[in-house]
Amino acid sequence: MMLLGLNLRLRIFLLFAGVATACVGLVVASLYLGYFRAVEADNGAGFLFAGVLSGFGILAVTAGVWLLFDENVAKPIERMAAALRVRAHTDADVSLDTHQARYLGDLSPAIEAVAGQLSKVSAEAEDFLAMKIANLMAEREHLALLLTEIPVAIVLVSPAHRIVLYDGQAADVLGQVRVPRLNASIFEYFNEAELRAACQELSEKRTEAIVKVRCARGDLTFELRLKRLSKASGYMILIEAAQARISPESARPLIYDFDLSEHEGEHEIETRPIEDLTFVVFDTETTGLTPHKDELVQIGAVRVVKGKVIEGEYLDMYINPGRSIPPASTRVHGITDDMVADAPDAAAAVCRFHEFVGDAVIVAHNAPFDMAFLHRHGKSLGLDWGHPILDTVLLSAVVFGDGEKHTLDALCERLGITVPEERRHTALGDAQVTAEALCRMLPILSSRGYRTFSQVIEQTRRHGRLLKDLN
Repeated sequence: MMLLGLNLRLRIFLLFAGVATACVGLVVASLYLGYFRAVEADNGAGFLFAGVLSGFGILAVTAGVWLLFDENVAKPIERMAAALRVRAHTDADVSLDTHQARYLGDLSPAIEAVAGQLSKVSAEAEDFLAMKIANLMAEREHLALLLTEIPVAIVLVSPAHRIVLYDGQAADVLGQVRVPRLNASIFEYFNEAELRAACQELSEKRTEAIVKVRCARGDLTFELRLKRLSKASGYMILIEAAQARISPESARPLIYDFDLSEHEGEHEIETRPIEDLTFVVFDTETTGLTPHKDELVQIGAVRVVKGKVIEGEYLDMYINPGRSIPPASTRVHGITDDMVADAPDAAAAVCRFHEFVGDAVIVAHNAPFDMAFLHRHGKSLGLDWGHPILDTVLLSAVVFGDGEKHTLDALCERLGITVPEERRHTALGDAQVTAEALCRMLPILSSRGYRTFSQVIEQTRRHGRLLKDLN
């Protein structure tokens, strides 16, 4: 049973290692028995030399056979399995490398045929779903337009007091306190004691209440109209535009995820399903590659909730590094001194990002590099960066194995993600691409049996040396 926890290539290696050990053991045993018989004839030294030589010969033959088996059987099977999981759990049309699997007989063509047939059936279903989704999106846009025209800020809150929906006007209201975030606690924006007391006024008979509630920082007071929804849906907060000081020309998208109201249990993050977590995926551009000496010039971040990138919740900030940006760095990310001349300094940008993250899991590609800058500034600013962290380099290794390349470009190619050239090596562009890769790997991880955060972290720790090699 212990061997079942090892990957295929390691199990095959152990098989051949066992064969080699058994062969050497047989040679040694034969030498031990034969030596005593040969001593009487005074030819023991030659007999011993022959035995040792045969032992090394067996080892060499076994190693050669294992290398051939590993390259032509184990690796192709591992890569085909990974490609099939990508096809099964994402919409990526990843092709199988039939040439690499040429020594597996008809297995690769048979898998390609089955996968092709499934893709055909899936495409037909997707066409039907696309039509239905188009209708839903049209209705969504119509709803968003109506909500924008109504001079009222609307926030839907789950029974666990988490934000399920907010419109463009509510984004302005919440933004007066801190960064608006889907799935954030409503108590991050409004005084908890006062809002809880107001919620308790709602009952079966009294479905609405108008109350004055201070913001969480205490420097603003809002008049809120609370409307009780069904027990499973929570409640609605309405704020008049004039009272909330909403800018008439402000326009932001309608942000929502009604599935959030169905998952009310608060669990330790280690036991929570990986696909139910909230992530903030980020990337940085810098003046150089030395975190303790160089400085940030850009931070880009997007939010992922329940395996989906939340459109409209992103951070894209230029940063004035307080020094000239080396030409070599500008050639990589295209950011010049003129572009950051009026930008906030690193301390302000890091504080803003810390607020944007909230209590989410932080995700980055080669996270130690980017986090080093945040930790350095966090230390002087008194910011706590004790957030759980996932690294997509390590997730790639868990999904596709150590033997593959784990650069962002290689990962995107395996997952069927097209990266526009103009987005590459920009902080927000790379963050968006990394987020898309994360969303495609989450169901694959679950299908491998790594369903909770702790199970995923346990697997990533087995590949930690990859980050040491990158840094």
